[in-house]
Amino acid sequence: MPKVGIVISGCGVYDGAEIHETVITMLSLDRAGAEIVMMAPDIGQLHVINHLSGEEMPMENRNVLVEAARIARGNIRDLSIVSGSGLDALIFPGGFGAAKNLSDYSMVGADCEVNPDVVRLVTEMVDAGKPIGVICIAPVILTKIMELMGRSVKLTIGSDANTARDIQVMGGQHIVCPVDEFVVDEKNKIVSTPAYMLGPQIKDVAVGIEKLVNKILTMI
Repeated sequence: MPKVGIVISGCGVYDGAEIHETVITMLSLDRAGAEIVMMAPDIGQLHVINHLSGEEMPMENRNVLVEAARIARGNIRDLSIVSGSGLDALIFPGGFGAAKNLSDYSMVGADCEVNPDVVRLVTEMVDAGKPIGVICIAPVILTKIMELMGRSVKLTIGSDANTARDIQVMGGQHIVCPVDEFVVDEKNKIVSTPAYMLGPQIKDVAVGIEKLVNKILTMI
């Protein structure tokens, strides 16, 4: 039974992990018979967003790991204690948390920094030749880490011109891709799909994510 890690960044599209993308990933892995290892960093969120109004809640302070545990039903690990040696593959769902909590991409763009434990775990996986899946906005994190490693990666965030330009600035190659498909970098064993970078419906997003999961499992 392959063991696949899922790194999430909180709970909720505007300040954490995209819940639909995360659950579809979990469901696809479970259907395929994989063992799922949920994880998140034990850090504070950048901020908290009211998902009804879309407004920031400046008096609220939340922890990424605690919030992520909502999606994982409590069965989740602190990212800092997870090693790439214990995993066969790794997947990052999207959501603004990837660009706010796992990195500061939402604030500084291509000059972003990535959480050190995310950098460490991804580096371990890449060095071991293990596959990684990145969904929605998460490809920007992987592009930055690969830049730090002196590597270029081929991936997609759909068709958003600004994000695609940032990927190229960080040394990556962006491929335009529809929501129900995926892009594979065979050399680096990286699989990406646009998901809610394009949407528009959960049924559309699910097709691409399910394909990504199935491809990742064939690469183990």
